Amino acid sequence: MKASILSLCFFSIGILSAFAQTAKTSPLVTNSTSEEQEIIALSKEKWQWMADKNVDKLAQLFDDKSKFVHMSGTWKKGEELDIIKTGSIWYKQADVHDVAVELFGNNTAIIWSRITLVAMVRGTEAKTEFTVTEVYKKQGKDWKMLALTFSSVRETHVIKH
Repeated sequence: MKASILSLCFFSIGILSAFAQTAKTSPLVTNSTSEEQEIIALSKEKWQWMADKNVDKLAQLFDDKSKFVHMSGTWKKGEELDIIKTGSIWYKQADVHDVAVELFGNNTAIIWSRITLVAMVRGTEAKTEFTVTEVYKKQGKDWKMLALTFSSVRETHVIKH
């Protein structure tokens, strides 16, 4: 009897662990093609590069004509890289809650991410809910970011898939 109960407990824990892992990762992998997964992974790397203030990697990712729309303004590649490098805005941590991606032909992608962003803005820490829209264009074998737009939203905001 004790062995049966113990076996049932271990079985239940195994099942719950499997569901927990699936629920945690499913918004980022459900029904995605390999190219969509590539864009999602690149977006995730971009958030880390921003947190690390890795302007060299970001300079390679951002197209020379790219634009960035923030709550306080819109600027170009050079200004965005300078803001990151100087720490005027330090994207400390972006927790991605949901991602949707659409491919247009073989060379254009739009990714929408619902995030909680922890950032230092001019010396003050801010924690804000955003839906971020990123536009990418494939140039040769590399994806280049053309635009990044932050839209402030409530934490109940849902991205339609």
